[in-house]
Amino acid sequence: MTSPARRHFQRVTAALAAADAGDQPMQGAAYELMQAALFEDYRRLKSTQSMERKAEIKREILPNYADYVAGVLEFGQGAQDDVLMRVMLWRIDAGDIAGAVAIARYAIKHDLNPPDQFERGTAAIIAEEVADQALKLLDAEGADVLALVTHLIDVEVLTRQADMHDQVRAKLFKSLGYALRAAGQLSEALATLERALELNDKVGVKKDIERLEREIRQAEAQHQQQDAADQA
Repeated sequence: MTSPARRHFQRVTAALAAADAGDQPMQGAAYELMQAALFEDYRRLKSTQSMERKAEIKREILPNYADYVAGVLEFGQGAQDDVLMRVMLWRIDAGDIAGAVAIARYAIKHDLNPPDQFERGTAAIIAEEVADQALKLLDAEGADVLALVTHLIDVEVLTRQADMHDQVRAKLFKSLGYALRAAGQLSEALATLERALELNDKVGVKKDIERLEREIRQAEAQHQQQDAADQA
């Protein structure tokens, strides 16, 4: 385990490097150290075939980058930072959506580019990857539904003005709609799924919309019956 002194040193050196870089690409000893660690971790992940195991490895290694990321986010001026962008994606895969969104805010504010193999922009990547991860988490037992609603709303607001394919934005609204439904916010879920359908009629929510409409009608009927009984 890294000592508190070592963690403080990593955070401070990252902050200084980010401040010194300005809006130029990141460089310096702190960044090069993280790049070297990233290369070794990336190679380890590439040699692993199981997606489940990859996610486990990412959860294992991500704390090693936490202090570097904290320093950059605190004092960075928008320098292109491939380590930061890779950590953002790994955090999504590991289920740390809150941590990924924290980086995404900085990345979108400063117009940082994603890693080279991605053809989409940063906003589209964060929207689609978070939507996909949220759908996975909603299918799992014990999902923190209210936290997912918050994170998905944050991503929707963060990427609202960005240009991206309608199919990507539709997926984001779909996942948000499902999270709202799981949280019991039926009317909000219905409106959100309807928006997803407007953006992409093949997004796969038509039956969910019909089901929600029935549930809302039933809930309203029960409410009216209860009101009538209370007044009797």
